[in-house]
Amino acid sequence: MSSNAELNELKHKYVAAGAASPATAFADHAENAEIWDADGNRFIDFAGGIGVLNVGHRHPKVVAAVKAQLDKLMHTCQTVMPYEGYVKVAEKLSQIVPVRGHAKVMLANSGAEALENAVKIARAATGRSNVICFDGGYHGRTFFTMAMNGKVAPYQSDFGPMPGTVFRAPYPVPYHGVSEDEAIRGLKMTLKTDANPKDTAAIVLEPVLGEGGFYPASTSFLTKVREICDEHGILMIIDEVQSGFGRTGKMFAIEHSGVEPDIMTMAKSMADGMPISAIVGTDKVMDASGPNSLGGTYTGSPTACAAALAVMDVFEEENILEKSQALGDKLAKRFNMWADKFDCIDHVRNMGAMAAFELVSNKADHTPNPELAAALCKKAREEGLILLSCGMYGNTIRFLMPVTIQDDVLNEGLDIIESCLDSLV
Repeated sequence: MSSNAELNELKHKYVAAGAASPATAFADHAENAEIWDADGNRFIDFAGGIGVLNVGHRHPKVVAAVKAQLDKLMHTCQTVMPYEGYVKVAEKLSQIVPVRGHAKVMLANSGAEALENAVKIARAATGRSNVICFDGGYHGRTFFTMAMNGKVAPYQSDFGPMPGTVFRAPYPVPYHGVSEDEAIRGLKMTLKTDANPKDTAAIVLEPVLGEGGFYPASTSFLTKVREICDEHGILMIIDEVQSGFGRTGKMFAIEHSGVEPDIMTMAKSMADGMPISAIVGTDKVMDASGPNSLGGTYTGSPTACAAALAVMDVFEEENILEKSQALGDKLAKRFNMWADKFDCIDHVRNMGAMAAFELVSNKADHTPNPELAAALCKKAREEGLILLSCGMYGNTIRFLMPVTIQDDVLNEGLDIIESCLDSLV
């Protein structure tokens, strides 16, 4: 087996700089919320593959399902010859995803593909082109989803002009001075000044900003967006790529509001690490485009479908939603203790296990401290904890550990953070 040093040498020589990880430890094997690198060092995983591993690394039921599928069928391309897994996943999603009316499903490979296809479907269903997204939103790295992202660097910086007909509205983050009323006023102004409603196919938003900082939208805001969509015949697309599959204490974050979108996108923890995503929408919307207009060679592969079906079984059998809410409560309790202890910690928050806090240099005016966030993540890694920052200002510490994390491992990781903060501040 190669060492970290040998693998880093290969990385620098052969992996494109824009795709290469800055991390120097290479994962070798993992279980639930722990990873061991190529040199045998152990890490506690508070990143979960960026929200992909809500039921943990290598959940036994998922591993067994994938192994069983490998013995039967690995690929046909479902448009050439379909197979059971694809339609079974579609059936299951149509039963649990809270879109308006009877739901139909398209499977893809990634979150970005899901968003690209959601826009294609919305355009076909409405005959319109414009798309409105929100400040701080993140939807992917393909060209159209880059244009949809509400943050320039690092996603758009080096890649020239973005596709047109994508317009922006403010996302409500009262902590940063954007009230719900201001966000709604801004959305209505976008419809007045940039995106004529009669030419606007969809409004796309995350019910909880992911890369933008883990800020949840209120029920009243989501309700008002739904009303604006209905007023103008615009489709409401909810992006649940990061917030879905139990992260917030419900299967999907939008369920906290009771609002029913026309289309929802999901990926990440849908299949516990296997590449799959889905677009789920009202049947008439999903059926709007012509034959063979949607698809891809690997979309909804047999192995990924087997993993997704196993994940949904795990949710039911192991009470994952209840565990997510309990994990969120534990995190909130510890965060509040830290906020009292450390002047640098502000605005602790969670929706279920989708939890975060701000690192600031001045609590009175919420001055972001991205340097401290970077230093904390770096020092935590040195101490054996994988931790991620995010947010428009790079000062949010977010928590995406597996919902299935054992209490002793959770507490060990939280103790590392506290120790690191003690030494840094």
